[in-house]
Amino acid sequence: MSEILLEIKNLKKHFIVDGGKALKAVDGVSFKLKKGETLGLVGESGCGKTTCGRTVLGLYDLTDGEIFFKGQKINDIKGEERKKLRKQMQIIFQDPYASLNPRMTVGDIIAEGLDIFGMSKGQERVKEIQRLLKLVGLNREHASRFPHEFSGGQRQRIGIARALAINPEFIVCDEPISALDVSIQAQVVNLLIRLQKELGLTYLFIAHDLSMVKHISDKVGVMYLGKLVEIGDSKKLFYEPKHPYTKALMSAIPIADPHYEATKKGIKLEGEIPSPINPPSGCRFRTRCSVVQEICIAEEPELKEISPDYLCACHFVK
Repeated sequence: MSEILLEIKNLKKHFIVDGGKALKAVDGVSFKLKKGETLGLVGESGCGKTTCGRTVLGLYDLTDGEIFFKGQKINDIKGEERKKLRKQMQIIFQDPYASLNPRMTVGDIIAEGLDIFGMSKGQERVKEIQRLLKLVGLNREHASRFPHEFSGGQRQRIGIARALAINPEFIVCDEPISALDVSIQAQVVNLLIRLQKELGLTYLFIAHDLSMVKHISDKVGVMYLGKLVEIGDSKKLFYEPKHPYTKALMSAIPIADPHYEATKKGIKLEGEIPSPINPPSGCRFRTRCSVVQEICIAEEPELKEISPDYLCACHFVK
């Protein structure tokens, strides 16, 4: 049985906004991630995907809940212990234009982690930079250039090399392909898959593109307004979605068949996403759901196991 690398229990991250109200960006998320697995996290903009990933890494202080990494509770780790943890947990940022320092050479950007942790110096540092560049499909000559000299796809490869420099076990991929051309997205995803196999990495892959999530993920979690509404095996979730929201998302995926697309009946979601400052009572999806009933207003559905390792939060899914 695979080792549980990361476990999240009832994670909450609330931001205090004007008037002292709490914006409930993440509001009670729980999941487990095995070593070597990829969990894809999907949902509409504003559902809390990125906030969840950043809170797991400690970039945001959590409001409540527990985070376990390799069996150790890491909520309150500070100082040197937190610094050691940073070596094992890294992030690939969404925007390859904004996440790279324009005044630093590519070599220095990649070697930031090496310098902070004193891992390589002198000629060893140079060789390690060259190794990392080759690993992500770039040339050794690129080390002396600056970020503005590269395309978006190349910049994201630089960001990936920087994340890999200190040999992490777990990486949060925060929408790493959304800012890239469609023709480049598959190349970056295939690179991440290859690196995972070669280095034994574990990913939390946050994205909007469901077809890419399907391609890379072992498990998929669907978020809506700060909560997980469905989570389980990737193939099962894509081909047999249970929650009404997941069904609507899956119906929007285009199929490379013009005859099928012409006759396909997609599920159109009516209305806007409610405010996370004042979410609806009961089921948060009820204001846009086509099967809503009185129980949905009165009671919040529990995220419960409906088959082995497959969970759904809906009153009408057994």
